[in-house]
Amino acid sequence: MDRVHDGEARDVITSARRLVIKVGSSSLTSAAGGLDRARVDALVDAVAALPRAGKEAVLVSSGAIAAGLAPLGLRARPRDLATQQAAASVGQGLLMRAYAESFARHDQGVGQVLLTVDDVTRRAHYRNAYRTLVRLIDLHTVPIVNENDTVATQEIRFGDNDRLAALVAALVHADALVLLSDVDALYDGDPTRGTAARIGEVRDESDLAGVTIGRTGRAGVGTGGMVTKVEAARIATGAGIPVVLTSASLAAEALSGSAVGTLFHAVRARPAARLFWLAHATTPRGRLSLDDGAVRAVVHRRLSLLPAGVTGVEGIFTAGDPVDLVDPQGTPVARGLVNYDAAELPGLLGRTTAELSVALGPAYEKEVVHRDDLVLL
Repeated sequence: MDRVHDGEARDVITSARRLVIKVGSSSLTSAAGGLDRARVDALVDAVAALPRAGKEAVLVSSGAIAAGLAPLGLRARPRDLATQQAAASVGQGLLMRAYAESFARHDQGVGQVLLTVDDVTRRAHYRNAYRTLVRLIDLHTVPIVNENDTVATQEIRFGDNDRLAALVAALVHADALVLLSDVDALYDGDPTRGTAARIGEVRDESDLAGVTIGRTGRAGVGTGGMVTKVEAARIATGAGIPVVLTSASLAAEALSGSAVGTLFHAVRARPAARLFWLAHATTPRGRLSLDDGAVRAVVHRRLSLLPAGVTGVEGIFTAGDPVDLVDPQGTPVARGLVNYDAAELPGLLGRTTAELSVALGPAYEKEVVHRDDLVLL
């Protein structure tokens, strides 16, 4: 029995023009290992129906590492990053071939887009990622997005594709996000025990009160579990994007607007997408301590951070890296992309940009963090 009742149809899906769909590794692989082409075909049948209905689709797909296990003779998902990357380099081609062949049954083209955090937090890279995805959509091609596992280091990884999907939904200004897994909905307990109730809708955090959320998937080939999906829903709904969470076996029903799974309602208006990425997709490489005046300028007046307001520097970073801005009590108040290397900054602190320009040259007459590259936390 549902803890929250659904309506007959989901307007957030039926009225959506652009949808991002994420599918997990366990929904694409067989018990024996490797890609299950029947599962791939069933998913593709559901997604390919969207363009025929005048909608736009972006598919965020796990499965590269899982697809590469069998060809490399690996029995389980490797724990070390190097072997994961080796499996991804083998499996990504197999995954894209399976998708290309399956979508071809519907005369639908696909394009591969591999992303790292750097691709969508640095301003020029972000614009390029956005343009590429939107251009693929304009050319009636379904972008298939995955993390670039073969080159991403531990410091610049998204961590899981649920989070990546939420951030891609914000990047492409999606109208809705559909998360597909091996569980048909969010439950208030372990659904395998038979006593848990399905949660049909989540309007705010109060609907999650008392909910026990599992951390691992059943198949052992993914990286997340229900906890990553709920966190992805928080990220997307915080970007003004509603989310439907259900199983891959119910993809066709979910994408047609049937009231399956769990609907997470958007909880706020849509923020600037690139700054949303900066807040949710980056790991700070350092910290800049601000005096009270700089905190007021950055937080309340939404101004750029100047050298005169910085009292301390921590960490090792280079120009363009994300850093946290902290108040005199050490509490992070903002995150931004810094314009100087960590080694340069100590000699600039407490000095005005005019003084720095005279002493060091016009290249130093710039903000430490420009307001366009800064998001409040």
